[in-house]
Amino acid sequence: MNTKHLAGVLALLAATATSAAHAAPIALQDAVITATYNGSAAGMLGLDRQFAAEPGSNTTRLDPTGSGVEFLTGDYLFGIDFSPSGMLTVIANGAIPTGAYAMRFDFGTSLAAAIGSVTFTGASGATGIPVAALIDSHTIELDLGAVAWSEFGSVTAQLGTAAAVPEPATSALLLTGLAGLLLVRRRAAR
Repeated sequence: MNTKHLAGVLALLAATATSAAHAAPIALQDAVITATYNGSAAGMLGLDRQFAAEPGSNTTRLDPTGSGVEFLTGDYLFGIDFSPSGMLTVIANGAIPTGAYAMRFDFGTSLAAAIGSVTFTGASGATGIPVAALIDSHTIELDLGAVAWSEFGSVTAQLGTAAAVPEPATSALLLTGLAGLLLVRRRAAR
């Protein structure tokens, strides 16, 4: 095995290990979502109850038509939309200054895979830094307190599955073995 071929094999191993660590978008078809706004269940109004302020309105199914939002906040400042491909969009219903805006979404057992990541993918008409936290494998929290919003400004985030992480010992052992082969070949060539 020549040095160029071995370097190619090492590069391929490194690329494979890196790609395995990336999370895939999570599927939300048939998801049932229970939400809170600023710690209150009454603060979220769900699509299944036509956004009525009544007990249980903070739980809704994903809109199968994709034509609207799943939740409105009780103060009507925000609309929240989830897509079947795991995209989350928070939309401001007006120009909203920074303030205490925190949302929690619990998918319970309705997901086929565990949530492993929340990645903000864009903003339009919103400035500041939103913060996402994974509470557990089926619950996320958004802190939008540092974001200022123009009318119909939005923030989008992609929910992802838990990334498959290769065991470090396996990769290290393979790389050490290949480096040893390279060393033996070099000495033999001399």
